[in-house]
Amino acid sequence: MKRLWYAAIAYAALGLTSGLFYRALTHGMADVGRNQLSTTHTHLLTLGMIVMLVVLVLDAALGVSGSRSFRVFFWTYSSGLVITAGVMIWHGIIQLRGGTGNAMIAGLAGIGHILLTVAIAALMVSLSAPIKLRLARQEA
Repeated sequence: MKRLWYAAIAYAALGLTSGLFYRALTHGMADVGRNQLSTTHTHLLTLGMIVMLVVLVLDAALGVSGSRSFRVFFWTYSSGLVITAGVMIWHGIIQLRGGTGNAMIAGLAGIGHILLTVAIAALMVSLSAPIKLRLARQEA
């Protein structure tokens, strides 16, 4: 549970820092429009901090953090989110300078999203046994 708490704090700090970075970078620009950099902070706050807090509550209620599939979830999810956010920042800076994305950026973003998908599947697997056990206790 401590690891989830520290991860939530880290993602909150990263989310707030990325919002500050966006604001500082675009401060002197007239019209920046929508770009990848403008949404990075919400991704880190929502997919990072809020998801980790929800999983923390699930762990407190069901005790899932000891399973192998949960460890796969945690590290795969964290890796996928860091890759995805890093690519968003990179792509956003390119967009602010008038450039466009390329296949490499799309490929790296795809890898980040694939890791997030695998992590969500691992979380579902880690939740399966405790939920089945709790349902069996309620029926008995």
